[in-house]
Amino acid sequence: MNATMQTRRLPAGLIALKNIVTFLLRSPTSAFGLAVLSVLVLTAIFAPLIATHDPYVQALGNVLKAPGGEHLFGTDELGRDIFSRLVYGARITLTIIFLVSIVVGPIGLIIGTSAGYLGGRFDTVMMRITDIFLSFPSLILSLAFVAALGPSLNNAIIAIALTSWPPIARLARAEAMTFRNADYIAAARLQGASTTRIIIKSIMPMCLPSVLIRLTLNMATVILTAAGLGFLGLGAQPPMPEWGAMIATGRRYMLDSWWLVTFPGISILSVSLAFNLLGDGLRDALDPKQMNRR
Repeated sequence: MNATMQTRRLPAGLIALKNIVTFLLRSPTSAFGLAVLSVLVLTAIFAPLIATHDPYVQALGNVLKAPGGEHLFGTDELGRDIFSRLVYGARITLTIIFLVSIVVGPIGLIIGTSAGYLGGRFDTVMMRITDIFLSFPSLILSLAFVAALGPSLNNAIIAIALTSWPPIARLARAEAMTFRNADYIAAARLQGASTTRIIIKSIMPMCLPSVLIRLTLNMATVILTAAGLGFLGLGAQPPMPEWGAMIATGRRYMLDSWWLVTFPGISILSVSLAFNLLGDGLRDALDPKQMNRR
């Protein structure tokens, strides 16, 4: 009874978040994804405490040292500690994920819900623009934008954001089209609510769960695209410890020094897989049928 009373005292948002996390932890795959991403966040926050060496300091006497001893994951061609560079690389990965999310999510949600609710010529124009973006592979389009803007981490983030919003917009439009004829929308119109108010207050909140799920699933593609741009020298520039750039510099020595590409590759694979697994878990957790069973 005390537990029930304490639960009632919690805000509705915290209760919903608690239920979602509990649901995710019940599934081994979702729990794995949540654990990996939690480790990523904690590693990025406490990087100075976790790293055993300065990731930028060169030690030419320790060039291409195998894993073990003082260097847990070995050293690179300039004697820099691979483990420390991976730890600080988590900050770059998290920065890319965060910045792309806060740009792509709102843009896709606003364009999709507006087009789906308003329909007509506005919907046609916006969806044709979306189709143009979707007609190109995201990596190829990102390469074109970065080539125009210039190679750097900031330009890579802008390029990834510009190519990642169309799937979000498509999903939000489809959701908005199912809600625009609902009774509560008609009631809002009768009460004199403006189009902007209906879209923001009534349509967007209903589309938000699906957009969050899609955004989570898209993060794997975002990470791979960022790593691809770094591998091609168009993303993060040396000496930044970005995982894709680490693989690019290490590929010249990979036949004799396998650890140069193995550990960054495992990091990219683990985080990408974690986002996919977490996205699948969120889709189940936010499914109304699943909610009724809980």
